[in-house]
Amino acid sequence: GVGKSTLLLDVAGRAALSGRRVAYISGEEAVEQIRARAKRMGLEKAPVELASATALRDILGTLKREKFDIVIVDSIQTLWSDAHEAGPGSVTQVRACAGEMVRLAKTQGVAVILVGHVTKDGQVAGPRVVEHMVDAVLSFEGERGYPFRILRAGKNRFGATDEIGVFEMGDAGLREVANPSALFLGESKDRAPGAAVFAGIEGSRPVLVEMQALVSKSAYGTPRRAVVGWDTGRLAMVLAVLEARCGFGFGDQDVYLNVAGGLRINEPAADLAAAAALISSATDTPLPQGCVVFGEISLSGEIRAVGRAEARLREAQKLGFDRALTPPLTVKHKGVGVTSVTRLAEAVERISQNRY
Repeated sequence: GVGKSTLLLDVAGRAALSGRRVAYISGEEAVEQIRARAKRMGLEKAPVELASATALRDILGTLKREKFDIVIVDSIQTLWSDAHEAGPGSVTQVRACAGEMVRLAKTQGVAVILVGHVTKDGQVAGPRVVEHMVDAVLSFEGERGYPFRILRAGKNRFGATDEIGVFEMGDAGLREVANPSALFLGESKDRAPGAAVFAGIEGSRPVLVEMQALVSKSAYGTPRRAVVGWDTGRLAMVLAVLEARCGFGFGDQDVYLNVAGGLRINEPAADLAAAAALISSATDTPLPQGCVVFGEISLSGEIRAVGRAEARLREAQKLGFDRALTPPLTVKHKGVGVTSVTRLAEAVERISQNRY
């Protein structure tokens, strides 16, 4: 339900309209269902060759007789080979069918796109060997209740990994979001206490996202720690450093941390932004509206430098931010006033006294 079929039908239609011969093979939907979706997306005139089939022998026979440029199989879990007795979707069938499709791609020189479902924890369902067989693994992420989707490259033999593409789901399908930073930032004119804007890097793309924290008195014996969109272990580390190096006590406080918009952040550069949001909430002191934050926190309380600082500041300036709280930088960026801090205690003092 995230939109895999919609995205790939869009890819197939655009490729076919540009002159490439494309086959779209679905084991989950009838041909008429695919045509209805294509009509809704405005691609009904695209010369995509459709088929609804699951038998691997029949599919390979057709693909070897005809010369295609792109073949899309939706999904690999629905295919079955009569050479194995296991049912469709089993480990044996998925491994065998994926191996045959990879062999077809190598011998026929055709680009094959296989759709695979994921488990609840985001891993590709079925045998992990499939991820090793293919040249690229792209995951399509989206949260229910949010209109946008993130296409993330986890493996790529021919290019960079950790690249992302951001799309918005609408009535006519998926639309590319050219400026994802504007999507992940709140539209409020005034920044509330507990909110900090993090200047992050996703692949090669700088992205600004709002980190929200709430620190409140615990009503129960054991305080809660809830995190959405960030690593729970890093939150525990930041809380420990704030307590040990800066005198902030969270032992009787519930702590909630959320990355706005449903984006998941993986880089350590978000440490300082998370700490700033926590300090802001604990002291009820809002951060300035035009301020971005980034930096890695060490266990000694030192603020460490992070990569691509200039790109982060450039993206911040593009969206109207005029100041930044960062580690010491070797580069300066015109248009953004930088406040450098070397230790977390200094950052705590500046945030609580609103000095930038």
